[in-house]
Amino acid sequence: MTDAVIVTGGSSGLGAAVVDAVLKAGGRPFVIDRQPPAEGVPWVECDLADTRAAEAATREVIAQAGGSIDGVVTAAGMDVPGALADIPGETWDRIVMIDLLATAAVVRAAIPALKESHGTVVTVASTLGIKAVGDATAYCAAKFGVVGFTRSLAAELAGQVGVTLLIPGGMRTKFFDDRDEQYKPGPDAILNDPAHVANAIMFALTQPAGSAVRELIVAAEQETSYP
Repeated sequence: MTDAVIVTGGSSGLGAAVVDAVLKAGGRPFVIDRQPPAEGVPWVECDLADTRAAEAATREVIAQAGGSIDGVVTAAGMDVPGALADIPGETWDRIVMIDLLATAAVVRAAIPALKESHGTVVTVASTLGIKAVGDATAYCAAKFGVVGFTRSLAAELAGQVGVTLLIPGGMRTKFFDDRDEQYKPGPDAILNDPAHVANAIMFALTQPAGSAVRELIVAAEQETSYP
């Protein structure tokens, strides 16, 4: 059984759904985020764009968990769609820092504890990590990076830590709320329930010793996920 699980971005969206799933399974979620998660869930406040702070927050959460963790889910993410020439450089950089560099930073800091528990990392990419669209250069760069990072990590940690790459399609969350209208899903858009995606994450986290789920694409059945 998976007990202590670190969830980045656990205050909303997919991260909050993962927190709920861990709790329902009898586990202990620990959140790293800028906003507080559901009441009673232990957390450390952190701007994940600061990768050194992300590492320190991870170590702090592991200490809160008693020095041992069983899983890490890197659900934190952001996007600001727009043409490359129109997106401010600091915004473009922040997307990549949160979506890619913070993923690596949190995992890096958690590896010693995960090796001790033979735990599992689940990184969250996107279907835009395997297919590209316009006005999403930062997000695609970051999520394509998460795909490559995770596949390399799986090879590096084989037999020591479980590593799963999750590639989710669009979900019904607040992820799209702050976008310009032209970049929001239309009223007829078919999006997946984040709870279903969280259940897939739990499947990966609870694999028995000797078994690993390497990659999962989870999307609404009407979504075409491949390039």
